[in-house]
Amino acid sequence: MQRRTMEAMSSSASSSNPPASFATTHWSIVLEAGQGKDADGAIALAELCRKYWLPLYAYVRRRVPDANEAQDLTQEFFARLLEKELLAQAAPERGRFRSFLLTAMQNFLTNEWRKAHASKRGGGQRTLSLDFTAGDSKLNFEPGHDWTAERIFERNWCITLLDHVLTQLRDEFTASGKAELFTALRPFISSNRQEGSFAALAEQLNMTEGAVKVAAHRLRKRYRELLRAELAQTVADPADVDDEIAWLFSALA
Repeated sequence: MQRRTMEAMSSSASSSNPPASFATTHWSIVLEAGQGKDADGAIALAELCRKYWLPLYAYVRRRVPDANEAQDLTQEFFARLLEKELLAQAAPERGRFRSFLLTAMQNFLTNEWRKAHASKRGGGQRTLSLDFTAGDSKLNFEPGHDWTAERIFERNWCITLLDHVLTQLRDEFTASGKAELFTALRPFISSNRQEGSFAALAEQLNMTEGAVKVAAHRLRKRYRELLRAELAQTVADPADVDDEIAWLFSALA
């Protein structure tokens, strides 16, 4: 589904106009939090960590056999990130936000976790409320072949990002009283739909076939906009969005 969803936006992605939120990046959140000038920066950073914790946890689970230890290490990593111990490594000019997070985690596991006793982890530090049970249930669907920890991180990063985009799109439809329409049209985010599907759906929704086609077109267009906006938040330069889309294709292959 993720691959087909990406294909639905690839042909016209470069022509989509990004929403107003395009200017706010994950990098700016990290850098502002690192300066420690106001509480809003710390709150925004915590929300960002909650948004993208699962790919990093998937990486740790691949490297650390014991699930409890992996959970402890993931919590400790984010505790140190929130306490700004790891923010000194943040440098937008070095590349993608996802690369910063992965490198920070790799350095943490290599240099820090062997020095810490489990009883000291999280003591007196800010912690995130992470649903490891739900996270593990998602990771149970990982492919059985021998992927590296880095490959698993990349795949989960893509899936997490696409899930956030679909959630934003669903919330927009719901807010405008069109939740049922979104549910019906969601499969049409993929470009690989048969023409006959429009006629059947038109009858189901009590709409004309032409109206369904227009609605599906608008859904795909809005999806492209939201996807580009989300990707723009993870790069230092908006000009890199197209390269990031190409990376998503390869990571989901």
